[in-house]
Amino acid sequence: MFQDFLQKSIFISGIVIIRYFILAGFFFSIFYIIFKKQNLIQKIQEKFPSISDYKRDISYSVFSSLIFGVFFTLINTGLKPYTQMYEKISEFGIGYYILSYFLMILIHDTYFYWTHRLIHHPKLFRKVHLVHHKTTNPTPWTSLAFHPWEAFVQALIIPLIVFIIPVQKFALVFYFIFQLAHNIYGHLGYELIPGFIRRSALGKYLNTSMYHNHHHKNFHGNYGLFFTFWDRWMDTLVPEKNMPEKEEMLIPELEEKAVSTISGFINK
Repeated sequence: MFQDFLQKSIFISGIVIIRYFILAGFFFSIFYIIFKKQNLIQKIQEKFPSISDYKRDISYSVFSSLIFGVFFTLINTGLKPYTQMYEKISEFGIGYYILSYFLMILIHDTYFYWTHRLIHHPKLFRKVHLVHHKTTNPTPWTSLAFHPWEAFVQALIIPLIVFIIPVQKFALVFYFIFQLAHNIYGHLGYELIPGFIRRSALGKYLNTSMYHNHHHKNFHGNYGLFFTFWDRWMDTLVPEKNMPEKEEMLIPELEEKAVSTISGFINK
């Protein structure tokens, strides 16, 4: 029985690791290799991290992926009878299937905000969260660079979701692919969302790459995952106007240059 669990854990962890390298590697290649010198979009922090930062982030991310893989295995083996996962979309209907994505986002956003604030407590920070903050200038590789204890805390969201709400099994898979992509965006080091959207009535509630980059650089405020709701309610938001590294991202001249450069690259 344990051998079967171990084999499944290795297989699923392998998938999680491959997912990390494909998504993080894609965005790293685009922004840090292929178009590094093109200045398509202004970098939030002008300097680039060192090779040692990349190596450290990748090493911890691989280990974190193993931990996530174990939790994904648990909800598909021993814990499965206690979860609310289901097979066919028709069991709850297409309407609920779509709604479940929004529910997972809200649950995860709330869980992340409060656990993130918790591990910033002075008694926990050095032991649990410092590893992630060693990279003060984050890149896509930083997205899963957690100390094992932090990886364990963040992996708990996996069983938590399937215990709380009914979730179709593939919806869970697609959600965590989306969640990693969003996490990579948060650590990208570039802001992809134009300023007029970020400052709009709805856009101001999005937790952007600018917000999270400031958190990495300054170690305080902006604890959210997808949204700024909790940061606003708990008065922990550092608004963009108060960020010393604030720049107007994706101005028209850069947009034109980006289109021109990408078109030229594709047509080669």
